[in-house]
Amino acid sequence: MKQLQRYRQVISCLSPPVKAVLSAREARLAPTLREIRLRADRPIHLVTGTGSFFLTQSGMLTPFYTDSLFCATREDVQQTLQAICDYSLYSRQQEIVSGYVTLKGGHRAGLCGTAVLTDGKITNIRELSSLNLRVAGEYIGCADALLRQTGDLHGGLLLCGAPCSGKTTLLRDLARQLSYEATVSLIDERGELAACIQGVPQNDVGMCDVYSGYLKASAMEQAIRAMSPEYLICDELGGDDTEAIRECVRSGVAVIATVHARDADELKARKALRELLETGAFEKAAFLAGREQVGRVRECVGTGDVLAA
Repeated sequence: MKQLQRYRQVISCLSPPVKAVLSAREARLAPTLREIRLRADRPIHLVTGTGSFFLTQSGMLTPFYTDSLFCATREDVQQTLQAICDYSLYSRQQEIVSGYVTLKGGHRAGLCGTAVLTDGKITNIRELSSLNLRVAGEYIGCADALLRQTGDLHGGLLLCGAPCSGKTTLLRDLARQLSYEATVSLIDERGELAACIQGVPQNDVGMCDVYSGYLKASAMEQAIRAMSPEYLICDELGGDDTEAIRECVRSGVAVIATVHARDADELKARKALRELLETGAFEKAAFLAGREQVGRVRECVGTGDVLAA
């Protein structure tokens, strides 16, 4: 039932012609749909748990690129963007500039188009050419195996994996489970973890204290000062977060976070990620299996071993 609700949330943002076709296919698509990719004047592309498909003009699914596919128009892409932004692009400008917009329910739309630059910085995206609607996944209990494998997490943990490997889904359930035994501050910068609406999480994050929409560094500082967390949990760390992570170490707060890294070699090779390891905040690193086995941990290693290798 939850998957059907999420499916309907996502397709409600689509232009009427596209929505009508996908509504007719909900029985097949709702249980496994992960992404809807709209590209202007090109075929509609669907990514599911069982593979990638195109829509035909008759509304059927096919894995093959043919001449009889249902193409999204520029108007379809633009209408979808308007709906995603609640018909107020200005109010979502900061997200648009960052290349994504978070939807109600924790779903996320990636944006691709022509950048508008001002003094060398992106200030807008015009002539939108592609949209990638990612359906939020919530799988209660998916962190069970990871918790058995890692044991005590007070030394900190990095969840590492490629895009769409299930890092956020796994992190959400990990936060939920830890929050029943410890004080957890959950930093939900992009609204994908808790998906708060009027302060109420739409996803099950247990007893977490949720910082929604905060920049990670600011939320870390406020959480340490005001909420006394045992664990601080956040998604998608980058090089700009290194000093804030060091402050967490100095304050004795365990950090659990995700990063984009497919394996130990990639984790160590990227300068920003290596600096995160060198803060001493992460005792262990768990590497996810990948797109074909979403949320499954391939291996868990000590970060000291990663740095020494």
